[in-house]
Amino acid sequence: MAAMIPTPPTAVSPAIPAPQVRLSVAPMMDWTDSHCRVFHRAIAPHARLYTEMVHANAVIHGDRERLLAMDPVEHPVALQLGGSEPALLAQAARIGADWGFDEINLNCGCPSDRVQAGRFGACLMREPDLVAESVAAMIGACAVPVTVKCRLGVDDEHRFEVFLDFVDRVAAAGCRSFVVHARNAWLKGLSPKENREVPPLRYDWAYRLKRERPGLQVVVNGGIADLTEATAHLEHADGAMLGRAAYHDPYLLHRLDVAWFGGAERSRAELLRSLRPYVEAQLERGVFLKHIARHLLGLFHGERGGRAFRQILSEGAHRPGADWALIERALALTESFAARDAA
Repeated sequence: MAAMIPTPPTAVSPAIPAPQVRLSVAPMMDWTDSHCRVFHRAIAPHARLYTEMVHANAVIHGDRERLLAMDPVEHPVALQLGGSEPALLAQAARIGADWGFDEINLNCGCPSDRVQAGRFGACLMREPDLVAESVAAMIGACAVPVTVKCRLGVDDEHRFEVFLDFVDRVAAAGCRSFVVHARNAWLKGLSPKENREVPPLRYDWAYRLKRERPGLQVVVNGGIADLTEATAHLEHADGAMLGRAAYHDPYLLHRLDVAWFGGAERSRAELLRSLRPYVEAQLERGVFLKHIARHLLGLFHGERGGRAFRQILSEGAHRPGADWALIERALALTESFAARDAA
């Protein structure tokens, strides 16, 4: 299949400032809620953050106060939408922009059975014209950047030309920024978890896309696990998006933020204590500590006392009346390990 050279679209999505795409945290279902994003913002002031995927229908008809919950400190933060009906996606994009999101991202990469049944997510890689129509409608409906997160292909389609054609058709509709999860999505025979691990990573496709379409912003996603690897991607693409590594080892986000944007590294305890006003404000609103603490469990990943930190929060945060004192108790025990090692 010959690659299509993009023609100028009738409307072009606004550009995202280059520094804002350098470091980002992937949208992750059941993980990247507002509490998680506030925590990530505290440890990585320059990272671009993403919501969990929300279906366009839910945005239009559902509980927006819950689904679109966002604290002002989160900016810049993007709303990721799922769906395949251009008119509904446009309406949801307009709502998202009105609620203050800095970007609307269309999910073309999720491989779950539920997503396939609804004709959205990764299966949209097979329908580039529908994605282009959807993107054009979204761009026409809101003033913030409209972006796409996609895979390299689906199932046993392994031709770069097909991937490039998908990107070109969507770019021709006005999209200028693509987050590329550098694996295929297997829609048959693999679970969503396996789809994040089994299909081989091919970062070179994302790099080649950037070389051949230098006018597009290309962010690399998939399997990025440490500072050295993340930094290497910046030699070939506009940014690196971390997923599970950012969640399970959030201090990595802080180290990347410092390495790429400057400043001094702060200790894990100092970063966590900076979150205290937010946590106490949420508790006063009736939020249970467990809903916040679950996002903090990996902060001491790989450190002495990290297991004790996780254990105290895991066992205590769900109990009635659990408050900031529990977090201080977990920190004190963790710090006692460090003091013992230093003695």
